[in-house]
Amino acid sequence: MIEEEFFDRLKKKVLPYFESGEGHGFDHVDRVYKLALRISEDEDVDMDVVRASVLLHDVARRKEEESRVNGFSREDRVCHAEEGAKMVPGILRDVGFPYDKIDYVVDAVATHRYSKNLEAKTREAEILQDADRLDALGAIIIVRMMEATVKNGRPVYDSSIPIKEKYDGSKSTMINHIYEKILKITPDSFKTVKAKEIAKGRYDFVKEFAERYVGEIEGKI
Repeated sequence: MIEEEFFDRLKKKVLPYFESGEGHGFDHVDRVYKLALRISEDEDVDMDVVRASVLLHDVARRKEEESRVNGFSREDRVCHAEEGAKMVPGILRDVGFPYDKIDYVVDAVATHRYSKNLEAKTREAEILQDADRLDALGAIIIVRMMEATVKNGRPVYDSSIPIKEKYDGSKSTMINHIYEKILKITPDSFKTVKAKEIAKGRYDFVKEFAERYVGEIEGKI
């Protein structure tokens, strides 16, 4: 197993690829990293692959965001998972990561994206998927969504806007987004036992928040 100092250096190596804020700065990576370590405690996995995969999984986020800002359609935007997988080998070779483990990191980064619904090929990749998705539940996601809602001038709730059965990428209100996307990340959809346990509490928190907020707005609570 690679020494801890190596991953401290890798963190510094990837920091320039990230910007703060918007829910996907390096603060997000750091949270996912801690979750991945916790999930891995009960798993027989290669921790070098887990750690490197987490630190690199969003390395192309800025490229995706730039393509969005530049007016590309959702279909034509850069996919940060696909682009990140292309960037991984060069970054890992530069820092002296074991050559025979690079492909496993590439696979984990390529398949981590929730919206792509891709099947992970290794347990390490499943751990990345689980840790990344856990950061889309709980108090963390409420704060992230509230910040984005205020920044983009969207309403928190509007009773005249119906909740869609299927998420289509739009974010009409924060409450709509919770019901249309966030609450579709159910605890039983996670791959590891530990992630399922963590997801249960986070999921219930988000559900209770949405129900209570709407109830208070409607004067029912």
